[in-house]
Amino acid sequence: MIHEEVVFRSVTLPGLKEIAKRIVRELAEFKIWLFYGEMGSGKTTLIKEICREAGVKETMSSPTFSIVNEYETVHHERTFHFDFYRIKNEVEAYDIGTDEYFYSGSPCFIEWPEKIPSLLPPKYAAVALQVEDNSTRTIVITFHDGKEENRI
Repeated sequence: MIHEEVVFRSVTLPGLKEIAKRIVRELAEFKIWLFYGEMGSGKTTLIKEICREAGVKETMSSPTFSIVNEYETVHHERTFHFDFYRIKNEVEAYDIGTDEYFYSGSPCFIEWPEKIPSLLPPKYAAVALQVEDNSTRTIVITFHDGKEENRI
């Protein structure tokens, strides 16, 4: 069941810091974050800002080729960033141990989650990015408490 929806309209790239702060406040309750949006919508950019807000100091990059990147925060906590764009099927994602990552208790930020629907935990937050123009996005965050039968 969706227990809350937050909408940020006409967010400019510098405005991502406010969204990142909101997401970091929710990390204690929601460890799984699904990012939806077309190629170039800003998913990776937003995830990098969230990681910076959460205390990641190292250089971050897109895991397009590695599928998963692991980062450590200044508090020695782990954070995982996934990009499933290049996988061919769910078995490929399963074989890298997604269940171990997803149930580790560490934050997981997942790009292209629509490619692995049966591997996703029932409790998650979904972030949908809609491109308005070159520098403006509408971002909708929905929090799913894991008590629903059908997921997005």
